[in-house]
Amino acid sequence: MDVITGPVISILLIALNLYTWVVIIGVILSWLVAFNVVNTSNKFVYMVGDFCYRATEPLLGRIRNFLPNLGGLDISPVVLILGLVFLKEFLIRLAHKIV
Repeated sequence: MDVITGPVISILLIALNLYTWVVIIGVILSWLVAFNVVNTSNKFVYMVGDFCYRATEPLLGRIRNFLPNLGGLDISPVVLILGLVFLKEFLIRLAHKIV
């Protein structure tokens, strides 16, 4: 069973790390667009922003439904990253227990 679960857990950990970076890039890019540092009329910036939005918005939208309204402060990416860290730690401990 270790032959299958070890690589599967490794792939899941890599996917979670990549998704964490997509969330971070999306947040930073949204700040840069909000402060007019970069412009979405640039095709590359638009493509990166659109990808990050489409990849993260389903989870961030669900998290925003449960969080209280804090005015202009959106802490849903922080909650999502904390959830991803928790999930990564869970998978690491599960992998150590299996091996």
